Amino acid sequence: MRSWLRSYLLLLRWSTIRLKHTLPLMVIIQTMLAVGIVIGFSFLIPTMDQATALYLSIGAPTLGLITVGMVLAPQLVAEAKTAGTFDYNRTLPVPRSAILAADLSTWLATALPGLVLALLTATIRFDLTLDISPLVVAAVLLVALTATAIGYAIAYATSPTVANLIAQLIVFVALMFAPINFPADRLPEWLQTVHRALPFQYMAEAVRDTLAVPPDGVSALPFAVLAVWCVLGLTITLRIMTRRA
Repeated sequence: MRSWLRSYLLLLRWSTIRLKHTLPLMVIIQTMLAVGIVIGFSFLIPTMDQATALYLSIGAPTLGLITVGMVLAPQLVAEAKTAGTFDYNRTLPVPRSAILAADLSTWLATALPGLVLALLTATIRFDLTLDISPLVVAAVLLVALTATAIGYAIAYATSPTVANLIAQLIVFVALMFAPINFPADRLPEWLQTVHRALPFQYMAEAVRDTLAVPPDGVSALPFAVLAVWCVLGLTITLRIMTRRA
């Protein structure tokens, strides 16, 4: 355990140094996206009731987490494949799980500033009062972990070109056609059915139910579905990482 922790800390430091010029820019972009959704989308809705404001306010930071984990992280993995860093990581005499844990920690740290600022902007902009559950920490961590695990699985399992194209498709679907900033019943029935299998709706529900607890309490379903997606993503990623070159 001590050896694994030492490897993790060294890898975390190396990852931070390697991305020292990229990470600040990513934090800025992700924060601007999350805050921009709160402010910009409100201009499209002339009459903002409390329910709509709640969806928009909590959907924005959720989209920020999705963007970091399922778009920005895979794009950097694709770049690492092209530059040879991906193959170099596989030759390091450290546990593959420590490499993945260090990367996940980096992306979580990148996503948190945007989440906090988006929520702060939303509460001020819409005068919201949130009923926050202690489970919000678990919800945010699970959403961030699941998004990054899925993003890494895509990036590790496909070519750099395909990974970049899928990342662009994900941000398009999440922003326009996923029930994150609006209720699922506004979508066509067939698309509602599709989203019952995809993780986007459950990511939004996990964060929303723990920041604004509904009368019937926090549902366990979003956590269960996200856990399945998270395990699937991590399993695929670790399998590829441990495969012999």
